[in-house]
Formats: sequence, structure tokens, C-alpha cells
Amino acid sequence: MARAGTIALVGACVLAFVAPGAASAAPVFNVKDYGAKGNGSTNDDDAIDKAITAANAAGGGVVDFPAGKYRSRTIHLKSNIVFNLNAGATLLAAGSGMDKAESNQWDKYQDYGHSHFHNALIFGENVENVAFTGAGTIDGDDKLTTGDPGSGVADKAISLKLCKNVGFKDLTIRQGGHFAILMNGCNGVTMDNTKILSSSDRDAFNIINSSNVDIANSRIEASDDAVVFKSDYALGRTFVSENNVVRDSTVLSKENNALQFGSETCGSFRNIKFQNVTVTGAGKAGIGIVSMDGATIEDVSYENVKLTKTASAVFMHIGKRSRCPGSPPAGKIRNITLKNVTGTNLTTPVDVAGDDEYSSTIAGRTDSPIENVTLDTVTMTFPGGHPASDADRNPPESPDAYPPRTFGVRPSYAFWIRHAKGVKFVNSTVQFDKSDGRPAFLANDTTGVSLDGVKMERSTGSWDVTFQKSTGQAVTGSTTLPSGTPRVRTQ
Repeated sequence: MARAGTIALVGACVLAFVAPGAASAAPVFNVKDYGAKGNGSTNDDDAIDKAITAANAAGGGVVDFPAGKYRSRTIHLKSNIVFNLNAGATLLAAGSGMDKAESNQWDKYQDYGHSHFHNALIFGENVENVAFTGAGTIDGDDKLTTGDPGSGVADKAISLKLCKNVGFKDLTIRQGGHFAILMNGCNGVTMDNTKILSSSDRDAFNIINSSNVDIANSRIEASDDAVVFKSDYALGRTFVSENNVVRDSTVLSKENNALQFGSETCGSFRNIKFQNVTVTGAGKAGIGIVSMDGATIEDVSYENVKLTKTASAVFMHIGKRSRCPGSPPAGKIRNITLKNVTGTNLTTPVDVAGDDEYSSTIAGRTDSPIENVTLDTVTMTFPGGHPASDADRNPPESPDAYPPRTFGVRPSYAFWIRHAKGVKFVNSTVQFDKSDGRPAFLANDTTGVSLDGVKMERSTGSWDVTFQKSTGQAVTGSTTLPSGTPRVRTQ
């Protein structure tokens, strides 16, 4: 039943039967040879599973989908396969008969959707050397729920648990339900030229407890979180997530966060990079980092990032929800760099809970300040339009909450900073669309906040920069726009 074929794999996903650095003839297993009809109505999952089993038994191969519509209940992945959807091939979710959610003794530490993996259109556990390729489509077809699923219903398109060396290339995933891709405990993942179109559903790509992930040249859209790094306790242990890159891609979250850490944050994160990314919308944060459950999030860089239609351009917050075993103490956010980041039209793309816009925020805790944040060549135009009286606002501490709306209107129009050390603004510019009476910058309970070579549109109020209960601050080489010296107040 197998026919010959050739496939070249790139990045981390190099199948065991492909010689490194060279294309290799790999056996191809046509799903129609195993009984798949591809007519859009017959459930083809049994035939697809047979083709997967045959490819795996052969030591690896290409599970090939010719043009057609393949209705399917849960498909069970195995190692050493290429799941290839040719142009014109669409895998459609069935509305019933999906695998039921497995039990999880750790489910109290995260939401239901994160705790279960079996209830998916495609499920794989402890699989390695797997690639999803081709110009075809994986389509939830309005059959994947965005809430907690009932019997026989799935809530995710692809679910991967404890995987290794997985690749996505050239395909489209749409209407993914609660999660287009839920990945937990994986290592070595590449995504190239892939579209995830879930703006009418919920999350696009949840990357949980996973390392060595490279997302490139892709378009990722969601209603809820779009590209999000999390670390929950669904696998009964904590992980360090490290060495991950998101680059040369376009990201949209209509109602939530575009580029996000958290809120699930049991394990720590380090060495994460975002490069050449365009964010076309975020109902909450364009760039979001929250540590709610004890994680240290460090050595994170954003370079050449364009933000538009985001309710909160930058949002960093340390809370103390401690939803992990042992009730861990507050985590840390430190060593964060933003370079060549621009923001325009900074309001929510659709109507969401709370206000349409919020000033950028860096808010730690008294017992765990955010440390060492550098914003270099950051250029942002904020909506403005607030009265000078809003400069007297004192947002709540909100240790258990993480959405930007939690803090309400900020007392500055550009950046509000509280409980932080070593925050530096260098060669940056902040402006507003409408005149604003708040200062451009307000720092409260900070040490070593500095503005060097910063241009800020002059507030219609009395001050351009305010420091409250702070030490070690400096404003050097900075000007107001259209001209003048910043009016600095120390309280």
C-alpha cells in the first residue's frame, strides 16, 4: 500500500529515516489506500490511524492526504511520521465521537482545558520526529468547542504532550476551538510559513513547559491568547522553558494578548526572543509578561516589533496567585529588553471588558520588584485625552489579577512604573493623539529609573515626569515636544 516519495525536512524535525543534510526517499502511505474516503461526511479516522500505524511500523514514513475532505474523530499520532496535507486536502473535525478527556490528578492547578489532552482532533503523547506539512488545512469546522467539552466533543485541534522534534510547515489551521495547538512538555519545535486562524475561536498557540521552539514566517490569529508561553502543573512537575524564538511573523489577538507570558507560571522562563514581529491587534497586551505563580521570567528580548490596535502596548506585572503546589512565593521578572519597538493606534481592535486603552505598565511588588528593564529606541503614540486630575490616581495592587484592566486608568499617559528597579528608557519617543494632562512617565516606589535621550510630548498638566517615593532616578538629555525641557516632579 505504500508508494515512494521524497521529503526534505528542516530545523529540529529531522525524521530518523532521513539522513541529516540530504533529501531522502521515504515511504509514503496514502490514507486512501487504507480506506479513507475524503468525501467530507464519512469518518476517516480509522483509516488515518491505520496509515499512521503502518508508517510507524515501517520505521517512518509520510502519511499522505490527496485532495479531498477528510472528516475525522480523534487521530492518534505515532513517532517518525510526516503528516502531509496536499493542496486541496482538508482535515475536518467531527462533531461527536471524539476521545474523552483523561483524568488528571493535578487538574486543580490549572483550567480544565490545560489539564486534558486526549479530547482533541489530533493527539500525540511521547511522540518524536513528527512533522505537519503541506498546503492543506486542518479545520475545526465549528465542531471544536471553546468551552469545557461534553462527551464526545473535542476542544482543541492539535494536542501534543511530552513531544520531541516536531515541525509545522506550510499548512493552515483554522477554527481550533479552545486551542488550535496545545503543547505541553515538548522540546525541539519548529514552525515555518504556517497560518493559525482562530480569531473566531479562542487561543491559537499555547506553548507550555516547552523549550527550543522556533516560530518563523507565520501568521497567527486568535480571539484569546495568540502566541503564549505558559508553565502549568498539568504534567505533575515544573519545567524551565528556555531558548525559544518568535520571528518574522504577524500576530493578532482580537480580545486578549498577542505576545504573552502567563498567566499560568509555575515553572520559570529564560532566554526567549521576539524578533521582527508585527502585532496587528490585542484586546489586552501587545507585549505581555505576567508572573502569577512563582516563576522567574528573565533574559527576554523584543527587537523590531511593531504594535498597532493594542489596548495595552506593554504590560508587565508580578502577582501572587500561587496556583501551584506548595503555594510558592511571588516570582520575578528581570533582564527584559525592548529595542526598536513602535506603537501606533493603541486602542483595542474590538470592544472588550474594561476601557479601550491603557498606558503601558511595569508593575512589580514591594517584596518582588521588576528588575533591569531597558527600553531602547521605543517609539509610541498613545491615545491620550485624559484630564490632569487622572495624574492623582493610585491604581490598586491586585495581587491575584493579571489583566491590564485590573489597574484601571493609570496616572501617566505613556508609561506607569511601580515597584521596580533599574528601568531605563534610552533614545525613545512618546506622544499622544489627543492632548493629555497626565505626565508622560510616573514612577512610584522605584530605584534607578532613568530617561536618557527621551523625547516626550508635553503634558497639558503641570508635569512631564513624576517620581514618587523613589530614589536614584535621572532624566538626562531629554526634551519635550515640540520643544522644551521636561518638567520633573519628585514627591
